[in-house]
Amino acid sequence: MNDAIASDANLVAYCGLYCGACGAYVKGRCPGCHENTKATWCTVRSCCIEHNHATCADCSAHLNAMDCRKFNNAISRLVGFFLRSDRAACIRQIKELGVAGHAENMARNKRQTMRKGSGC
Repeated sequence: MNDAIASDANLVAYCGLYCGACGAYVKGRCPGCHENTKATWCTVRSCCIEHNHATCADCSAHLNAMDCRKFNNAISRLVGFFLRSDRAACIRQIKELGVAGHAENMARNKRQTMRKGSGC
């Protein structure tokens, strides 16, 4: 059985998550953030599309994604707490490595998100 996760920059979500390692994407139940036209509820997705950003890392209005109310809202904080997800670390990694580098790192580590406190 092949457990490899493909590295694909097109599968980096607007918020920095890596759809390529998401169970719903892998099982064919979700097309990924960029292709999911039903995700109109996502304020991060809507904002990035409106401003023609590949991810929040492209935003010049907020140097730190956590300063953005669309990125750092109550629901995302709650979900991030329970899942130990650190999307802001994903955005920092995109700024450092680029979208393709982030996708490669996430695929290699088989992670949809960077974990809070993990340092990876």
